Amino acid sequence: MAEAISTQLKKGVLDLCVLALLDQGDNYAYEIAGALAQAVDMGEGTIYPLMRRLQQDGYVSTYLQESPSGPPRKYYRITPAGQASLSQQKQEWRQFSGAVSRLLGGNDEQV
Repeated sequence: MAEAISTQLKKGVLDLCVLALLDQGDNYAYEIAGALAQAVDMGEGTIYPLMRRLQQDGYVSTYLQESPSGPPRKYYRITPAGQASLSQQKQEWRQFSGAVSRLLGGNDEQV
């Protein structure tokens, strides 16, 4: 049961995490997947459908850039709509995680 909760929590914040990464700079899906794998232990297969959905929703745009080691790479860039969504999601995350922290008896100042 704990594993199912952990997986659902991770899936619930992936949009936020990806938009936050792209807010730091453009990147390609493989690198985004690597950062997510390292930070929140998410598998690489999760990233491609997520990136397509974020693009369809207008939160990211793409462009091709030549690669020194192979074919051009598709890079993702956060859009103004993505930045607005990121801002809203960050606010909601802080409120939610603070509330959960208080329920658990923790100090929400660390959130």
